[in-house]
Amino acid sequence: MDSADAPRTSRLARGAITGVAAARIGAARLGQRLRTPSPQAQAEHEAAVGRILFGALGQLRGTALKVSQLLSMHPTLLPEGVRHELARAQHQALPLNRALVGRVFRQAFGQEPEALFAQFEPTAFAAASLGQVHRAQLPGEGLVAVKVQYPGIAATIASDMQLARAALRALAHTDLPLPTDPVMDSVMDEIEATLLREVDYLQEAEQLQWFAEHAALPGVAMARPLLSHTRAQVLTQQYLPGLHLDAWLATQPQQALRDRAGQHLWDWFMHCIFGLGRVHADPHPGNFLFAADGTVGVLDFGCTRELSEGFRTQMTRAWSALLRPAADPQRDALVLQAYQALGLAGPDLALATYSAELAPALADMQAWQLEPFTQAVFDFSTKQPPPITPPEHQRVLGRHLAQVPGEMPAFDRMWMGLMHLLTRLGARVHTRAAGIPETAIESSLP
Repeated sequence: MDSADAPRTSRLARGAITGVAAARIGAARLGQRLRTPSPQAQAEHEAAVGRILFGALGQLRGTALKVSQLLSMHPTLLPEGVRHELARAQHQALPLNRALVGRVFRQAFGQEPEALFAQFEPTAFAAASLGQVHRAQLPGEGLVAVKVQYPGIAATIASDMQLARAALRALAHTDLPLPTDPVMDSVMDEIEATLLREVDYLQEAEQLQWFAEHAALPGVAMARPLLSHTRAQVLTQQYLPGLHLDAWLATQPQQALRDRAGQHLWDWFMHCIFGLGRVHADPHPGNFLFAADGTVGVLDFGCTRELSEGFRTQMTRAWSALLRPAADPQRDALVLQAYQALGLAGPDLALATYSAELAPALADMQAWQLEPFTQAVFDFSTKQPPPITPPEHQRVLGRHLAQVPGEMPAFDRMWMGLMHLLTRLGARVHTRAAGIPETAIESSLP
């Protein structure tokens, strides 16, 4: 892999990038007004705006690039063309050069990595938006994985969030269908809180230890942190064997093995959601390893989220109601009550308005989310990608969604990521498997 310098930390330089992006968004809006309205023109306009946003956040790198990733994982927040472009941030990380790695270790431990480990590989074998991972060895511990944070990342979070909010405000002057300011503000507040947790590797070590102790299930492996070699910017943990998803699938595992790995993932996430009330909220394929026997290793616990009992109760009630037959006269009323309890819908939203406007706008995404619960054994090889929310439905959501509960962005990312993993595996999963705590969702099924 090629190496890169540290992200720009000058507020002036970072502000200039955002200012240019806002001006380019304004120019794109003028160009759009000169075109004949059509679905193709709208799609091209959304993609152009998305490229502008991604270009700005990509130049900023660091936490700004992470913001791009997180925004792209909210299926109903931004227009599809914008979201698709922002999703490119999942594949844009470049590792640091050796000198900068040494600087991080000198600041964290007062010495070079070669003095801390019996062996330290200077070339990272994995890189992401906030840090990179090296292999190393410790006497008595064998092989370990050492995550090194990019210098200056933590110091840019507050300014990056201001710049990201400014870039998104520029979208408000376009004709794109967007959520209300309170909805966008609640999502951005949650993203900022997520970033603050992710750049504290001591906090991640605590989460890693907690999940290893409380979330252990057969077939799921989690590394334990080595606190003696962990600091706020450096995390050392046990090295987990296995292959990332693409490499594992390239070995052409048999269907039974893919089913086994998928069942492990499903059972683990259901246990975390409904049993523990704490979830891994960044389940993209790079955070999982697959062993030859179908065991799944879970990586990167910097982005976790507690789910309050109230949130879990209302989400369960909403999903249980949505799994009722469409002709059930109580269905919409029960869903609306749960959404109002969550704060998604305002207390003054009438049932008739929900049924006539909001329910149709949400229907496709709700059906996609809950499809696995409609069958005792669900074949994920048949699952389609998440539906695209058309502009007219985006506008309805913008009018009627009051706010986004604090847990909702992490929950949505988690569920989208799990669906993607299981679909890539093509796994056949018992969605009412033994060991999953009984919930109102399960009891509502036929």
